[in-house]
Amino acid sequence: MRPTPFANPVVSRDEIQFSHPSEQELANILDFYDMAWRYEPMSFPLQWDEDGNILEAFSPDFYLVDQDLYIELTTLRPKLMRIKHRKLRRIQALYPEINIRLWNRRDFERFMAHLGLEQEAEGLIGSRAVRQ
Repeated sequence: MRPTPFANPVVSRDEIQFSHPSEQELANILDFYDMAWRYEPMSFPLQWDEDGNILEAFSPDFYLVDQDLYIELTTLRPKLMRIKHRKLRRIQALYPEINIRLWNRRDFERFMAHLGLEQEAEGLIGSRAVRQ
């Protein structure tokens, strides 16, 4: 029997510590367009032992409330994306009712360009950010 997903503690907008500047920028964009969102609101167990103790869990970065959509935003180098893809495949296998998308660096670049924010995108997801 799989453990059930669990809610993470609610953190106020001012107290959120984003993992990467691109997450901060996405949050700013969502706020600007008045889209309801939550940051890492749920954790999904991916692996557990025979006693039900969680060994691995995954907390997608954003939940878009009105769209019922989780977004995992990553600007990692492509060769490191394998881990994220594995986790998302595992979520989809264990929790098929969950609507989740992985936004990679190119997806985020296109999103920023669509909003006319190409200059801002370069500083967040350009070659400098990838090397960090």
